[in-house]
Amino acid sequence: MQIIENLKVKEKVYTEKLENGLTVMIIPKKGMKKKYMIWGTHYGSNESSFVVPGEEEVTNVPNGVAHFLEHKMFEQENGNNSLDVLTALGVDANAYTTNDHTAYLFECTDNFYEAMDELMDYVQHPYFTDENVEKEKGIIGQEIMMYDDYPEWRVYLNAMQAMYHNNPVKIDIVGTIESISKIDKDILYKCYNTFYNPSNMTLVISGDFEPENLLEEVKKRLIDTKASGEIKRMYPEEPSEIVQDKIEQKLEVSQALYAIGIKDEIPSEDIVKRHIAMEILLNLLIGRSSNLYKQLYKEGIIYAQPSLEYEFTNIYAHCLVSGQSNEPEKLYQKWKEEIQKVKEEGINEEDFNRIKKMIYGGYVKDYNDVSDIARMFLADSFKGINSFDYLEEIDAVTVEYLEQILKDVFKEEKMVLSIVKN
Repeated sequence: MQIIENLKVKEKVYTEKLENGLTVMIIPKKGMKKKYMIWGTHYGSNESSFVVPGEEEVTNVPNGVAHFLEHKMFEQENGNNSLDVLTALGVDANAYTTNDHTAYLFECTDNFYEAMDELMDYVQHPYFTDENVEKEKGIIGQEIMMYDDYPEWRVYLNAMQAMYHNNPVKIDIVGTIESISKIDKDILYKCYNTFYNPSNMTLVISGDFEPENLLEEVKKRLIDTKASGEIKRMYPEEPSEIVQDKIEQKLEVSQALYAIGIKDEIPSEDIVKRHIAMEILLNLLIGRSSNLYKQLYKEGIIYAQPSLEYEFTNIYAHCLVSGQSNEPEKLYQKWKEEIQKVKEEGINEEDFNRIKKMIYGGYVKDYNDVSDIARMFLADSFKGINSFDYLEEIDAVTVEYLEQILKDVFKEEKMVLSIVKN
């Protein structure tokens, strides 16, 4: 196994790519009682057009298949539901689907290997029938209708639709009632066999383990599958311009919700450095210690710090500032004025150093929790990133680099405002 060590947090990651193509990462945490296992596939809602390895024709599938697959994976041929089996073992089990990956996981203090047996069994043995697929359509249909009325999700998704013309990030991860109606067991098996090949998957385990022994336990539970070739993923072309600068929806809310989106170019290099810069910039502009936040709070425009995010994959990148406000339009105007002011006056070095230390502290804190570590390494691996890089790259982020990013990315013509209010 290859050992990657970071002396700043005194952590090691043992990693190996197996013969079947599966990447295994083990992060030992001596003395930690909790254990966490997550098995992910580089397959999310973005993938609806692809070429299966060994084929020439493009396969097109309905939106929502990745999420539908995640739901169906727990149902077993023997009539058991693996989620119930895991819960009976006393472990906290779950699964989730994002734009670029799907993951199956559990956290426990006891019964780790019994839970590992179950997780590795159900992920490798899909069971789809005409009947159980039709039944699931009703369940997911209810989930779709619930999300349609969920203000926090609508304000986010509307921001995506205002920013992106064709990119699949604008499509709801769960799909639509119309799109899931077209899903059948053959589509599910085709997508499973394409994307759930070990060569497209990563397994991360964190806890008090001897890495070499644990790796042998993983190998024992793997079925005999050969690595597949490269999956060709097809995405529509996306213009750099936004679709519209403002989008509004009426729903029953006690206070208006807003999401400010800033469309970025897809980062081709210095991905980690750019991500760190975006985090620092967003906190400098409207974080809890910023002048703008203090002003907005004092004037009663906001009552809590906004959520600040930089989201990216290999096909999209954007910043998001979101929260609740009595006057979202006024907040948006003051946000744009603050950006212009900082562009003209420059970034205060003292503020920059303080925010940088705070963000570094947040990175270090992630290593205290087995679930945070494992999920972080999994998500980063599908972006081609080693999570330790954030600890190493932060020193390379300078005031000058931040000011260049501010100038290049934070442009009014690339910004959108999404509002949900009564």
